[in-house]
Amino acid sequence: MSSALQAKLRYLPSVDRLLQEPPLPELATEFGHDLVLEAARATLDAARDSIRAGVEQPDLSTLAAQAAAHLARTTRPSLRPVINATGVIIHTNLGRAPLSAAALAAMAEAGRGYTNLEYDLEAGERGSRYVHAEALLRRLTGAEAALVVNNNAAAVLLVLSALARDREVVISRSQLVEIGGGFRIPDVMRQSGARLIEVGTTNRTYIEDYAAAITESTALLMRVHRSNFRLSGFVHDTTLADLVALGRERSIPVVDDLGSGTLLDTSVYGLAPEPMVQSSVQTGADLVTFSGDKLLGGPQAGIIVGKSEWVARLRRFPMTRALRVDKVTLAGIQATLLHYLKGEAAAQVPVWRMIATPLAELDARAERVARQLADWGFAASVIDGESTVGGGSLPGETLPTRLVAIAGGDVRSRSSNARSRSQNGLQDESIAAARPRVGNSGSETPDARARRLRQGEPPVIARIEHDLLLLDLRTVLPEQDTVLLDTLRSQL
Repeated sequence: MSSALQAKLRYLPSVDRLLQEPPLPELATEFGHDLVLEAARATLDAARDSIRAGVEQPDLSTLAAQAAAHLARTTRPSLRPVINATGVIIHTNLGRAPLSAAALAAMAEAGRGYTNLEYDLEAGERGSRYVHAEALLRRLTGAEAALVVNNNAAAVLLVLSALARDREVVISRSQLVEIGGGFRIPDVMRQSGARLIEVGTTNRTYIEDYAAAITESTALLMRVHRSNFRLSGFVHDTTLADLVALGRERSIPVVDDLGSGTLLDTSVYGLAPEPMVQSSVQTGADLVTFSGDKLLGGPQAGIIVGKSEWVARLRRFPMTRALRVDKVTLAGIQATLLHYLKGEAAAQVPVWRMIATPLAELDARAERVARQLADWGFAASVIDGESTVGGGSLPGETLPTRLVAIAGGDVRSRSSNARSRSQNGLQDESIAAARPRVGNSGSETPDARARRLRQGEPPVIARIEHDLLLLDLRTVLPEQDTVLLDTLRSQL
């Protein structure tokens, strides 16, 4: 090591001296001495490495700022709020359904202190945590009983473990689907100890296939809704009504796994009909399972509704304790269900607010954002596009939307653009209309701009299609518009 390099290294302040440089003393009061000491040591180690690499030696104030930045990075929670401008309403990677104000308030109130989670206020003795959502679920779905667990995969696992362990479950081969994250329904079902009996073919299954597969070992007949893909063409599915009739004839319970599940009629909003929980109950399914955090729009949960005798068996099963939800989740579910009971879900539950937002409202909001970008020197355009429901719900279904488009250089790969177009349906004429109006807002690529938006506070998640950075305001709540603009200004 040269003498000049040694001198530069010796010139670096000691840890104690660095700790005295503002703003570190104030940060030590806020975060504690140990965390600030760790940040100071890490900063000096990095400075030594930089000096050895030939970088100019930083001054004391720069080192203090670097230590403060290191502290901020290490103490910032990794789970952070983001603004979803992708146009995917139930975005699994972004936490699925945002919660209503009432649900958030109820969860905060439940978490703030004690509750009557398992205490019967009338009797003055121990009660059941399941009653808090059950009455509402019974009223909304028409079911005799209900049970809430931590997600829908857990609901299916519990049903099969409690009712079909070491026995057979008859299911159509076309319904053995894979859900997000590589989890496959057959794998989840096998964990229960049940034996799957696959009937029919990939594209056609008849009630006679189910009937022929029934033996003395058959515990359940099961239907799984293909919520994340469609079969079309030469296909035939056995109806739930036929399956229920067969189950009653042979005294075998029928389970209907809806996956997402909905309490509202999706066709009212211009979408394909999604199986409604109430319909499955009315048709006679003994048990119906669905998610709490998809089209229901509540916190993550798996909900089971159905006949009292079967729900009672599930409650008594030991696994139920391992899958139960806490007081905060139950409070959020209860508040969400109350929106449906009051007939205000489309106005108060964010997922349904987004689905129901009129195109004219989206256009007006998008125009305001584009005009503001223009005031800051960016050329932006508002173009036609499509939003998707997402979350394994309503595959292939889209909603018309208006997109704020910002043009730039070439994107990283054309193949990724093709995927985006097939998923989100940006029309060729919209692209052509946007480019002359948008122009080229600098040499920075859309990928680079998207990356900088993700580094904002809060991060903004956009999408890229055909050399355009796109913001879909359908998935940005109106009350977030000002924050969105702040991030756009600071990051772009």
